[in-house]
Amino acid sequence: MTDKSALIEQIDAILPQIHCGQCGYDGCQPYAAAIADGQADINRCPPGEYAVIEKLAQLLGLAPKPLDTTYGHPKPRAVAVIDEAQCIGCTFCLRACPVDAIVGAAKLMHTVISQECTGCERCLAPCPMDCIYMQTVSETAPTESLIQKTAREQQARQRYRHREKRLAQNRQKKSSNPEISLNQQTTVSNIHQQPDSNIKQATIEAAIARARAKLATPTGKT
Repeated sequence: MTDKSALIEQIDAILPQIHCGQCGYDGCQPYAAAIADGQADINRCPPGEYAVIEKLAQLLGLAPKPLDTTYGHPKPRAVAVIDEAQCIGCTFCLRACPVDAIVGAAKLMHTVISQECTGCERCLAPCPMDCIYMQTVSETAPTESLIQKTAREQQARQRYRHREKRLAQNRQKKSSNPEISLNQQTTVSNIHQQPDSNIKQATIEAAIARARAKLATPTGKT
């Protein structure tokens, strides 16, 4: 491991592993790399609050500074919850979750594994049905020990890295697979070029069409 890699690991170990993206980077590890490269300041992590800033300052030999609230404000710890009765199985939230804490399949109900959820809120915006909400972790719940907090952060770190590795492998397979047809590539390209609002509208219309088709089907027939 190089000195730069070791420094990135040390910085990443201090970050809270929420992977919310508020700092301007996709997750805690990319933010750690940016700090190590001198491309990002140490006060851009709202979930980490001042405690993280102090630890980063001590590690890097810098003076602590106030949290830059242009990147957000601290919030109570929360987890995402899906209103399963409203879920249409669009899979947008699955793709948005940085730690694979949501399970489900296309056109089937999704649910959040609460003990794996980091509370990043990245699943909220993509949901076309607005059926995901954040539930604050109750203050009456048992107090989390430092050991438990460290274990939770380490688990989130591992899940984030595992997901990044899987996505990288999938991209490599797609780029090296000559059997992907031009039509498939065009379809994928068109989907990514559509505005989010168009994608959401198309998903909602498809869900309504499926619901109407079910209602129009006589009982006992398929």
